[in-house]
Amino acid sequence: MNRFLTPFLSIVYLLSVSLGLTFGQGNSQMKVSEKTEFTNPILSGFYPDPSICQVGKYYYLVNSTFAYFPGIPVFRSTDLVHWDHIGDVLNRPEQLDLDSAGVSRGLFAPSIRYKDGLFYITCTLVDKGGNFVVTAKDPSGPWSDPVWLSEVNGIDPSLFFDTDGKSYLVYNSIPPDDKSLYPGHRTIRIREFDSEKLSVSKAEKIIVNGGTDITKKPVWIEAPHIFKIKDFYYLFCAEGGTAYDHSEVVFRSKNVYGPYVSYENNPILTQRNLNPDRDNPVTSTGHADFVTTPDGRWWAVFLGCRPYRPYKKDLYNTGRETFMAPVKWIKGAEADDPGWPVINPGYKEVQYKYPYPFKDEAWKTQSPYSGDFTVKYDFFKPTLNKDWVFLRTPREKWYSL
Repeated sequence: MNRFLTPFLSIVYLLSVSLGLTFGQGNSQMKVSEKTEFTNPILSGFYPDPSICQVGKYYYLVNSTFAYFPGIPVFRSTDLVHWDHIGDVLNRPEQLDLDSAGVSRGLFAPSIRYKDGLFYITCTLVDKGGNFVVTAKDPSGPWSDPVWLSEVNGIDPSLFFDTDGKSYLVYNSIPPDDKSLYPGHRTIRIREFDSEKLSVSKAEKIIVNGGTDITKKPVWIEAPHIFKIKDFYYLFCAEGGTAYDHSEVVFRSKNVYGPYVSYENNPILTQRNLNPDRDNPVTSTGHADFVTTPDGRWWAVFLGCRPYRPYKKDLYNTGRETFMAPVKWIKGAEADDPGWPVINPGYKEVQYKYPYPFKDEAWKTQSPYSGDFTVKYDFFKPTLNKDWVFLRTPREKWYSL
C-alpha cells in the first residue's frame, strides 16, 4: 500500500477499487502466531530514506515525505518488524511550507537521534528554508518549530553524539570550491553542533571528496551517518544516486575529522550488478541506517524498489520502500579491531524473508504495513487516520468527516 494518497474523499470508492483498500470501522490488526521469519519490505509503499534509533525498549523510524503534509512520519516498534505510526513531526502548517513545491522536492532524508532525554530530527526542506533541526521529548509529538541551519549548504544532515560529550553534524555538500571534476561530484562535510543552542560551528571540514575512490569518478556521495565503535569512527554513506546504481558504502577513521579510509570491499550493499531479469528483484538499494539488538547484533534499514516487468526498465508505482537486513562484521586482524560491516551477508540478492531479530518472543498483532494485509478506514472520527496525507500544505479545511 502506498501511504501517500491525497485524500480526495469524494473519490474514496475509486481508491478502494484501484488500491485494494477496504473501508469500515477502525484499522485492522492482523493476528499472527509465533514466526521465525519476517517479510520485507518492513514498510510497504512510499516510505523512502529510513532513519532509525533506539531508546530503551523502543525503536523509532522516520522517512522522507517530499511534498506531502504532514511531514516525516514517526514509527515505533519493539521488535524492528511490527511498526506503529505514532505521529508526524511537521503536522502544523506554520512548521512546513510546501506551497508550490514540486512533488519530488520538499522534505529530503530526515535523520533521527536521541541524547539526554531529547529526540532530534535533522532534515532538508529543499527550495525553501534548507537544513533544519527539530526536537521533542516525546517522539509522538509535539515537535518544535524548525530551527534553520543556514550555514549548512547541502542535504541529508545527520547528527552524531560522541562519547566525549561533543556533537557533530555531517551532510552532503558541494564539491571543493564549488568546482565539479565530473557530473555528480559531491562531498561529505562535518561541523561541530551545539545540542543546546541548536546551532553549528562556522568552521566545516570536508571528510570525503567524491566518494570511495575519486579516480573512478564516483557520483552522489550522500546520506552520511557516523557511529563510533571502540576507537574507530565509521562513516556510512549512500553512493551512486538513488536509482538502479544506488549503493551503501563505509569508511572509517580514528579521528572524527578524518582522514577516512574507504573499505576495500565497498560497496557493502547494492543490487546494481545483478541480472535485471531475475525473479522478483529488489533494486535501488542504499541510503542505510543502523541499529543494534540487546544481544549486540546489527541490523540495517534501507530503501529499495520492487519493479514490475519488464524489469530492465525499472518501473514501479509503489515508490521507494523501507527494507531491513542483518549486518555481519568482518573482524580485523588485530584483537582490538572491530573490522568492517557487510549488509545482507551470505546473499547477493536482498531477501524477502530473514530470521526475526527477536527469536524468543511471539507477536500477537501486526501493524498493517508489511506482508499481505487488508486495511480498513472509517470517517466517523474528528480527524483523519494518520495514514492519510495531503499534497502540499493545506491552508484551509476543504473536506468534511
